[in-house]
Parts: sequence; structure tokens; C-alpha cells
Amino acid sequence: MPLNQTIGFCRSADGTQIAVASCGQGPVILRAAHWLSHVDYDLESPVWRPWVRALSARNRFVRYDPRGCGLSDRHVADVSLASWHADLEAVAGSIPEPDFVLLGLSQGGALAIVYALRHPERVSRLVLLNAYGQGARARARTDAERLEAETLVNFIRIGWGRDNPAFCQFFTNLFIPDGTPEHHRWWGDLERVTATPEVAAQLLQQMQTIDVLALASQLRVPTLIAHCRGDMRVPFDEGRKLAAAIPHARFVPLDSKNHVLLPDEPAWAVFHAELSAFLGQDEPLPPPAAVGEAGLTQAEAAILDLVVEGLDNRSIARRLGKSEKTVRNQLSVIFGKLGVHSRSQAIVMALSGRR
Repeated sequence: MPLNQTIGFCRSADGTQIAVASCGQGPVILRAAHWLSHVDYDLESPVWRPWVRALSARNRFVRYDPRGCGLSDRHVADVSLASWHADLEAVAGSIPEPDFVLLGLSQGGALAIVYALRHPERVSRLVLLNAYGQGARARARTDAERLEAETLVNFIRIGWGRDNPAFCQFFTNLFIPDGTPEHHRWWGDLERVTATPEVAAQLLQQMQTIDVLALASQLRVPTLIAHCRGDMRVPFDEGRKLAAAIPHARFVPLDSKNHVLLPDEPAWAVFHAELSAFLGQDEPLPPPAAVGEAGLTQAEAAILDLVVEGLDNRSIARRLGKSEKTVRNQLSVIFGKLGVHSRSQAIVMALSGRR
């Protein structure tokens, strides 16, 4: 089925309008805000669309754009951590259900921890992925570490969203080093449409001061923590620290270098299996979108046809006059659009659509 979402707005405590999107039906999963977000553009992205599809398959998945970003008010004077906490309070207050699963990705983990402490009656379960309890400045112990944090902020001021491939490669390699060129292109586009360089830099500067590690020890909410061993954005040890701080938290190491998991890597399946078990939703997922609804380009459809014929990447490359690497990259995009993880799943899906 195609992804359908509704977008509305709520007002934060200072009057800032926050864009809120909802997909799917069922128990609510609320995602605390993170840095790169555009609730409308996400559905076109090969990076974020698979996340929206997976999390809305059995649930009503609610997410929102932080102030200064996406469809939320872009020109705001206050982008402090306090304002981010107020925005989450406002979004949660707009949800009529009595409780929900609270999901914190990256710096969203700190927001989720504070909200769960303030409103334990509303958070049925807490899920933290590649999150941290202390930002780069808060955990810095040396002048070199403090200089590194400051340099990254300034690098964003001069390089954010630029077409210069050197800048683009730097940022994408922090978030999705194992992504395809298509993933990297979309990530660069997302930077441009999400926030201005100055807002992105201000937000990062605020995130670097996050320090909720001591607070985390007070949590009494069932918690699942997963962290990628090779995460280039948030060190693996930060996830381990959170798991050690939160009583009875379940910790799942993931074999990936990506800060944002991609659907064609094994860690994706591991995380979603763990999440389903944690939420008590072990039954099989509904079938993914039909091939005809997946938005494949003509070139992608041609590659899928040859996969169905049984050709390997080298044979497909020869048939279409492409490089083997190009075919491999396009297959990753095709799998993402179809919501599958292997050639066999793609073939089954394609053949089912032809009956």
C-alpha cells in the first residue's frame, strides 16, 4: 500500500507552530525530534521512507519537525534545549491516546529520556537508537575534544547544504557511510530543504551541551537501547553508557557503521526484529507495497525485470550497458522502495504483482 499521512500543526508554549505528521493505525509510536527532519519530504527519501513504512505497518507513527526545520516555523529566535523539550510536550499533548511508545533517535534520545521522567504515565515503552546521554561538549575531557566539537559547528556554518562534493561527502559519511550514491545525494538534498546553515549550526551547538546521563538512572520505564558498533556520528560507547545507567534496559549492539540504519543492511532486520519483540508485535508484517505502487523509475523497473529473469549483477550490467557498481547501487534503491531486503523477496513481490 502507498504511504498516506496526515500533516497538522500544534503550538508550542511560546507560540511556535510545530508540524506534526501521522501515518498508519494502531498503538502510537511517537518519535522525538532529531536534527534532520522534513515530514513532507521524508516520504520521498530512500533514507527515511523505509523507516516511516516500517514503523507505521502496525502502529500509528507520529513524528514532527523541530523548530527552525522542515514545515515547522523556520524563523525562530529560541532554539534552546528548553524550547525543544517544550515542543515535545506540545506534540505529546496533541495525542489523544493515554499512552504511547516513545522513540528517540540520536539527540532525540535525550528529549525522550526527560519526557519519560516527567510523564511516566504516558510512556508505555522507551526505545533509544544510536542515542546519547551527553553531547560532545558535555562529555569532552580534553582541549582537543572541545576543539573538535567547536570545529564541527563551524564546518556546518560554511559547508551545510553546499554542492561542493567535499563538504557533502564529509556530512554523509558521518551519518550513512555505507549508503549508496543515491542515498548520499538525497541526504545532501535533505540538508538543503530542512534548515539553513546557521540554524543547523545553532541546533548542533545546543545538542553538544546535552547532559541527561545522571537523569537516565531515575527511569522506571521498560527501555530498549540499540547502537551501531561503528556509528560515525555517536560513538558506540555512548549507547553502552545509557544502557548501564537505565535500570533493566535491554541493550542490542548492531553491526553497522551507519548512524541511520538503511533497509538493505543486516542490522536493519536485527533492530526491527528486536523492536517487534519488545513491543509484543511478533506476528509477520503486512506485505510491503505492490511493485506498481513503489514508484520505481523506468530504469529501476528494467533492472527488476532482469532480476526476475535470474540474471546476476554482472549480467544485468552487460545487458544494460552499465557498470556493475551502478547496478548494485540501483538495486539498493529498488529494495528500499519495495521495502524488501533481498533479491528473492523482490522477485516474489514482482511475480505477485503480475498475477
